[in-house]
Amino acid sequence: MSHISPLAERFMRYVKIDTQSDPDSVSYPSTEKQKNLSSLLVNELKEMGWNDVLMDEWGYVIATIPSNSKKEVPVICFCSHVDTAPDCSGSNVIPILHSKYDGSDIVLPDDIKQIITTKEHPYLLKKIGDDIITASGKTLLGADDKAGVAIIMQLAKFLKQHPEIPHGEIKILFTPDEEVGRGVEHLDVKKLGANFAYTLDGGELGSLESETFSADGLELEIHGVIAHPGAAKGKLVNAIKLASMIIEQLPKHELSPEVTEGRDGFIHPTDIRGTAEKASIKFILRDFDASKLSFYASIIENTARKVVELFPHSKYQIKCFEQYRNMRQVLDSYPDVVRFAEQAMRKCGIEPIQLPVRGGTDGSRLSFMGLPCPNIFTGEMALHSVQEYVSVQDMEKSMQVLVELIQIWESSAK
Repeated sequence: MSHISPLAERFMRYVKIDTQSDPDSVSYPSTEKQKNLSSLLVNELKEMGWNDVLMDEWGYVIATIPSNSKKEVPVICFCSHVDTAPDCSGSNVIPILHSKYDGSDIVLPDDIKQIITTKEHPYLLKKIGDDIITASGKTLLGADDKAGVAIIMQLAKFLKQHPEIPHGEIKILFTPDEEVGRGVEHLDVKKLGANFAYTLDGGELGSLESETFSADGLELEIHGVIAHPGAAKGKLVNAIKLASMIIEQLPKHELSPEVTEGRDGFIHPTDIRGTAEKASIKFILRDFDASKLSFYASIIENTARKVVELFPHSKYQIKCFEQYRNMRQVLDSYPDVVRFAEQAMRKCGIEPIQLPVRGGTDGSRLSFMGLPCPNIFTGEMALHSVQEYVSVQDMEKSMQVLVELIQIWESSAK
């Protein structure tokens, strides 16, 4: 068996721990099992020799690496989430290391119909010669975001072994429930005590994300008129059918995820359920321009109203709520946060790639909570699927960027 790097070994240990979050749970964290990994991280940090480490009542892991500089360096936080997506199973993950990837198709052994091809995953063509980690075909891998967790943990160990590297105070933060949009819901930013932060939750080598969607959620409730189906003529108004009509009349060739890209926004129904008497539809609304979200909500409301008006005594209710906002609105006021990350990448021989992110991270909400927070690459690819993969070399480059980044913050301080 070929040699496995310490970072790869760490990552492969972490992905075996089931930390899937649950969007339907009302508890926090949404699943107790997320704390299994969080508790392990606390213990490992203490075993490394870091003393200021805790997991609080909400499942946040917070650790402090003390400054070794005589300067007044801003406190920098590195953050990743421990949970994995509900989209497919996170139980019994079997990570597989494909050493020195040769560019051929990767057939996943536990489901040979799952084949990771360069046609569907062209980024792999840039990774020939790298060590690629996949799952076995029946689960997601969990690189989103255990790659980030492993990178930060390896950084913590590296800094303990290399006290000569100058840096200010560093905060480590591991959050639950990012995948269900609640990752920093209970975080006390003032108590955390950082000035700036970076999430480690990005994709390809060099990606540096400082602009995200703005996001709202919308819940539409449709009330029909119930009657016994045997005597329903002229009386029954089936809420399920009304919900279907509303979905059918929404835009299909624009404003839908399946037909948009780049800077285009969308309206996306994510959940529909109900009975003949009452049905509900959940939507997510996304755009880089937050002012457009109210327009998207009006499209849904106008469509619902037109449908309901056709059926006497039926009615609808709408509830719209903010989820997160484009982090660029905050980061533009703190240019050093992004500029220093770009410098760190270039010192590692990596050209930064800045693209608008068609999604959000914990960093979106953290930025608006007073902690400006762009997102740095980890190498995680094909997220939320059984074909998820990560390059070990990408993870190692990410850690090297963090080592350079903390030194840049230290050297720029007075």
